[in-house]
Order: sequence, then C-alpha cells, then structure tokens
Amino acid sequence: MWVNALAVLLLAAPPAALAPATRMAACGPVVTQGLAEAPWPLARLRPDLAWPLSTGAGVTVAVIDSGVSSDHPTLSGKVLPGNDFVTPGPGGCDENGHGTLIAGIIAGREHSSNGFVFHGIAPNASVVPVRVLRDQSRSFDRDMPARIAAALRWAVDQGGAQVVNLSLSTTDDPQLASTVKYALDKGVVLVAAAGNESATQGPAYPAAYDGVLGVAAVDRQDKHSDTSTTGPYVDLAAPGKQIAGPSPAGGGYLYSEPGGTSFASAYVSGVAALLRAYEPSLTPKEVGRRLMDTADHPAGIWNPAVGYGVVNPQRAVGALQLNQAGTTALARVRPVAPPGDPLAEVTSVATIVAISGTATVLVILFGAAAWRRGRRRGWRPSRRRVDPVTPAPTPE
Repeated sequence: MWVNALAVLLLAAPPAALAPATRMAACGPVVTQGLAEAPWPLARLRPDLAWPLSTGAGVTVAVIDSGVSSDHPTLSGKVLPGNDFVTPGPGGCDENGHGTLIAGIIAGREHSSNGFVFHGIAPNASVVPVRVLRDQSRSFDRDMPARIAAALRWAVDQGGAQVVNLSLSTTDDPQLASTVKYALDKGVVLVAAAGNESATQGPAYPAAYDGVLGVAAVDRQDKHSDTSTTGPYVDLAAPGKQIAGPSPAGGGYLYSEPGGTSFASAYVSGVAALLRAYEPSLTPKEVGRRLMDTADHPAGIWNPAVGYGVVNPQRAVGALQLNQAGTTALARVRPVAPPGDPLAEVTSVATIVAISGTATVLVILFGAAAWRRGRRRGWRPSRRRVDPVTPAPTPE
C-alpha cells in the first residue's frame, strides 16, 4: 500500500496521439490528425437528448488538472482565466494534454473531424483551468494535498465554479478534507475519479470523502473496466476506455486506449453541469441524488464496481424535482377541476325544456285516456264494485 509520500496521481493512462505526427510544444503535444471514428461514449450517453432542456449555459466547471489549452476549435473561447499552482499564470498551459482532453469531454462545442462529430456533454458550459500538475507521473511531494486544497478553495472563491472536476487521486489529508467540506457548504458539486487499481491501492481521495461523487469506469459493453477501483465510495460510472479528446495544440485529437476513471469523472461532471444550469437551486447532495436515482442501474441497484450505474444525461435533467427527503419521486398530482363548459347555460335550458316537454306529453296522454273512458260511461261517475267481506276465523 502506498504511504503518505504518494501525494497525487492523475487517474488515466497518458493520452497517445492517433498517429506519429505528434511533437511537443512548450505547452503540450501538437497533434494534427483528426478522429478515426465517432466517439463511442457520445452514442452511449446521448447527451444531446437533454439539450432541449439544458446545454450547461451559465455554468462554470473548474478542471483541477494539468492545465487546459484553449487552442483547439472545440474549446476556443470557452476557457476562462484560471490559476496555475505549478508555474504562476492563468492555467492555460497544458504540457501533458490530460487536462485539455478532460475539458473537451465536459464542455467542448461541436466540431467535425474526418466526418465524425465531437462535442462535450455540456457544450455551452465554461471551463476554468486550475493547474496543480505538470504531468501524470506519480508525485511524492508531501505538499501536494495542500496544493490541491488551495486549488479547490481558489476554484470556489475566485474561479466562480459551480462544478469542480478532480480527475486525480491523493491520500487522505485534514486540510484537503476541510476544503472539500467548505466547497460543499458553498453549494459546489464535486466530482472525482474513483481510482485505478493499477495505480493506487486503498481509497482514492478526494473521491472517498463524503459528499464527493466518486466515479468508476465502464467499457463499450457497459462492463466494469478491469482497472477501475471498486469500493464503498463508488457512486456512479461512465465511459472510461478508448477515449478521444482535443489536443492542446495542432487542432487534432488525443486518444487513450486503456483510458481511466479520470475520463469517466469528466463525463459525470458534464452531466452535473447540465443539471446545475437547468435547476440551479439544487444543493450538491440533491444533484448527486438525482444523478444516482436516474442512472442506468446495475442488478441490485448498487454495487461497489459501478455504484448506482452509468450516468444518464436525459433522465437526470428531465426527472421530476426532488422531494424534501432528497430523493427523486413522483409528486402527488392534485385533481384538476374540468374547465367551464361554454355551453353550460344552453345545456341547462335544454334540460328544462326536455323535462317540461315530457311532462306535457304525459298530461296529454293521461287526459286522452280519461276522455275516452268518460265518453263510454256517458259522463256518469263510475261505481266501484265492492266485494262482500268474509268473516275472520274464530280462534279456538
């Protein structure tokens, strides 16, 4: 088991270019080659079905990662000034490419590449980069948990984030735990990668903290990814293998075959952004409950591999509001009085006329019968026949 010296690890294999036409610039890999296929997670999750209700407009998602470049067309104009806790700056330098790919999954606008369309889950959301790592190497810096805590507090207080994506893992730390609680109390939704077994053992923090949505990874067949960490803190799952996303430079796309839970976390953060835009009054707990209640549940509703199942954007946004108990439920529908009948007055008059007409007909019929009987008797009064009375038997 890794000791506290293991401070942080980005939870994904390094994204590799689709072709050898990759070179390194000062701020990340330059990739010009486009997509080789349509991104399968978009066909699986179908976030576009939620777009009639929400596209994430007005929501800012903080990406605490390796930085986010705005050079790619899918992210151009969408990356707000952030903060760099590695080298002072606005956080736009992404030497690794991981943070840019994550940002594209969350909020990339539609972009056509080689006849295939890429877009993020919440294409009208904005991204604020908060850089804490230079690359994806394991870090033994004992100050790293404190750096992540400082980055999270900055994202909440200065970054204006309503959602924070943390595609990284570190050890439990009192300062980080306190900052997580601070962010949740401020109404910020926190989404974190559940961890990769090949990279870390034991609970992954901040995913394992109460209130943070821990996300596992699944493959194209909706099967739990064999590298995705299992545990009681896993809340949801999302695609996390064979992932493509924008490169920091060159306009092309990076590709990660093994993937990781960091990418799965990004998909859930995108859905959280859709929901925050549609119902901004929801608390972090209510957002999490909605996402879990509307997920594509596994057998038994929950298990430690995929939590409550694969996130479902359309159902999450379109579900009914949460009740006071904090769970999604059908609301009681009050009986609605039928609208007033515009012909009510006419109907009443017609009813009166019909009753009166019926009574008149009956009077005429009975009157005619009485007239015929009277004529037969010569208009003499009738005499009713009286039978003789038989004496009652005498009791013995």
